Amino acid sequence: MSENVSQLTDATFDETIGSASEPVLVDFWAEWCGPCKMVAPILDEIADEKVGVINISKVNVDENPNVARRFEVMSIPTMLLFKDGEVAHKIVGAKSKAQLLDELTPHL
Repeated sequence: MSENVSQLTDATFDETIGSASEPVLVDFWAEWCGPCKMVAPILDEIADEKVGVINISKVNVDENPNVARRFEVMSIPTMLLFKDGEVAHKIVGAKSKAQLLDELTPHL
């Protein structure tokens, strides 16, 4: 995992999202999820390329069910883009790097 991708927990989620100065893309994932493993290196690349533009964070839904439940994450991977502490965009399912950037760019 890239050093530019942070792990969030039920305990750290609100403070991290609330204090972020740039948009935060939160990837809800699990160890057993094949599509999550496919999208992980893509998110690492985006995190490394877009430092100062967007923060990439991950929430393991098995270890942190409260945040996933609060945002009604029903399938994974689900990625939520937060701006000013609020959900600005939702992406469900594995996407290519080009597809992710197409969806994220209008919000950055």
